[in-house]
Amino acid sequence: MRTFLLLSVTAGLLAATGTTALAQSQTAPVAASPYDKAPWWMKESVITQTGYVYTEVPANRASFSATFLTVADTAEKAQAQAIAQTRGLNQALAKLGSDKVRITTSFSMRALYEQYRDKNGNKIEDQRGDKIDKYQVSLNLSVEVRDTAQLEKAYALVLAAAPTSSTPISFSLQADNATNTWLYTEATKDAHTRALQSAAAAGGKLGGIKVIDPTGRACETDILARAPEGSWDNTQAREVEVMVTGTRANAPAPPPAPMAMAMADYAPGSAEYLEAKALQNPFIQVPPLQRLDAKSCVVYGLN
Repeated sequence: MRTFLLLSVTAGLLAATGTTALAQSQTAPVAASPYDKAPWWMKESVITQTGYVYTEVPANRASFSATFLTVADTAEKAQAQAIAQTRGLNQALAKLGSDKVRITTSFSMRALYEQYRDKNGNKIEDQRGDKIDKYQVSLNLSVEVRDTAQLEKAYALVLAAAPTSSTPISFSLQADNATNTWLYTEATKDAHTRALQSAAAAGGKLGGIKVIDPTGRACETDILARAPEGSWDNTQAREVEVMVTGTRANAPAPPPAPMAMAMADYAPGSAEYLEAKALQNPFIQVPPLQRLDAKSCVVYGLN
């Protein structure tokens, strides 16, 4: 009898344990909370305000490229011809200043094979090592203009060298530290203006500063519910104008004074020859305006 009772109790314990384990294994996982943890400054009455500003300034970088093709009996001759064709151009561009105009060159070569006609009359290259007719060298000249006052002159010099092909000019903006700092300061000012007006409209009074966050993340904390990804909107950014020595920064710089030169006075292909030829075919290239945005989050107390 005792043996039977002991076995019955043991079986009951095992059954209970198995049921509990099964119930635990079937429990649904706990979903992540849709709410952010309240930051320390939420213990008091506060107002979080993001300042948004933008400005437009002229692009201060320009780049383009040109390709020069030469053909000769050997690859060495073709490469030498390409170098000779662009020697004067490189010298003329170097006069503009290496800190203002940067030049990068690259070569590529391909063999030109003898051709024959098939039975339909189509020309086909006989691509065999013993059927090489000539060599073609492609010299690619990439130009980066870091002083847009030199852009028109640099572009005219390259085209004066008669390249086989060239690319359109592309513009970009590399804002300096002074501009970035100024724009962030304007964004902080905008945050103060918005917070001041909001507090007054709600019947409150703006208190002291709790947090200043240039990344803007402090103002994106969602206490009531997490906002969808990418829902932050800055379409109401305020425009500010960059002032440089009393004039707008996007005012075009005056063109440089032309130099009096005669092409006949210089050897064809020389730096001086290309400079004279470039003056006869001027190009107008006005850098387009580029937009710069900035934001700043400021958390104020409320009185």
